[in-house]
Parts: sequence; structure tokens; C-alpha cells
Amino acid sequence: MANWRQLGAIWQLRPAEPTGLIEFIGGSYLAATPQISYRRLLEDLAADGLAVHAWAYVPGFDHQRQARDAWSAFRSARRQLEERCGALAAPLRLGHSLGCKLHLLAPDGGRGSRALVALSFNNFNADRSIPLLGELAPRLGVETEFSPSPAETLRLISRHYQQERNLVVRFGRDELDQSGDLIQALRERPSDASSTLELPGDHLTPASAGLRRSFLGDWADDPKRVAVIRQLSRTIGEAIRP
Repeated sequence: MANWRQLGAIWQLRPAEPTGLIEFIGGSYLAATPQISYRRLLEDLAADGLAVHAWAYVPGFDHQRQARDAWSAFRSARRQLEERCGALAAPLRLGHSLGCKLHLLAPDGGRGSRALVALSFNNFNADRSIPLLGELAPRLGVETEFSPSPAETLRLISRHYQQERNLVVRFGRDELDQSGDLIQALRERPSDASSTLELPGDHLTPASAGLRRSFLGDWADDPKRVAVIRQLSRTIGEAIRP
């Protein structure tokens, strides 16, 4: 069983001699407990010799601030890891759903990463993401849209995001995926080396195997989902290597 450790908001898996580092942000409320929700995927990556840092958070309306918080927490955790293990190459950033957006809004514009792997990119407005918000928010006098908005997010990506290497992964039955919008924004940049990959599954494929395994045991894993997760972890491992 993998040995998870917690450093503030970062959950860590530390191989004895890591060959690289993954910085992971999950999606929506799954991200509050990434060591459980994404257990299968993250532990597969660690089994391949990669250190894993997963940021735990509860989504809010100010995504720009949460992107800064995640970036700062990752930077501190990486410094601590390198004090123990020595210098590492730039980390690969891995996001699922809203986690992709937060990585794309990082203060360094992606320059401090080796690449980004974006799983099931999601950029809906607040009314669609939070049921009943459009009806209740005016009565309560609260904010009704994310910051930045979906349109502003895509504009920021096309104008200010600097990382050229991005792998955008879509799952075939994912009705929440907006990877097409992301690819279009990435390819509007003058220097872009982004690519796409489609795998079988749905929006919860990166997380569901971990949830089922954590609560029901190994017998509950769907073999098809496990196979997709293993293919995904191999693809991510290849993306982080020179």
C-alpha cells in the first residue's frame, strides 16, 4: 500500500529515488481528498518512480486566487522534496476538469513546468457548474460567476500561457468535456506544440477507479477502467521523460 504523507494542502507520494515529479490538481469536490479520489492513477505514477504532489482544495469562485495558492503550495513542497532527494527536472503538471484550468492560470504561465497533461478540461460558467445558483444568487446577493469567466479564461490562455508542450486528453463518453475550446485557445499562440488524445471512458474515469478501490477493495475495480488508467499513467510517464 502506498505511503501517503500530508504537507499542508499537499498530499505526497515519495519514491526513495524519484525520477521526476508530478504536480496534480483534481476537479471539483473530488479534489478535497485527492489521495482517495484519484488513488489508482496517482499510485500507478508513483509505482513508476515518480514523486506525486497533489493539491487538496474546495473550489471557490476566485479561480485566479486558487491557481496562485496551488502554485505557491507546489513550489514549497518541491523545495522540501529537493532538499531530501536532490535537484529534479521541472515537474509535469497534471490536471483533471477544473484542475486543468487552475494549472493554466498559474502565475508563471507554465514556464516552470516540463509540460501539462490536461484531462477532461472543463470551463463551464458558475450557473451550470453549481445547480440553482442562477436562481438563488441574486436573492442572496452573492457573486454569480467565476473569476476569470470562461471567455476570459480562454483569452488568458491564448495570450499569456507560455508552456508549448501540452497533452489534452478527452474521454469518449464525457459530456462535460470542453477540450475543443482549450485546443483552439492553445493553437492561437505563435509557438504551440500541443497534442490531443482520446481514450474510452467518461468524465469520472480518472477518479472512479480510485474511489471504488478505496471504499470497496480491489475486487470492485472495473477491468476496463483499470486498463484505461494504466494506459493513461504510461502516457503521462512518457510525457515527463526527456
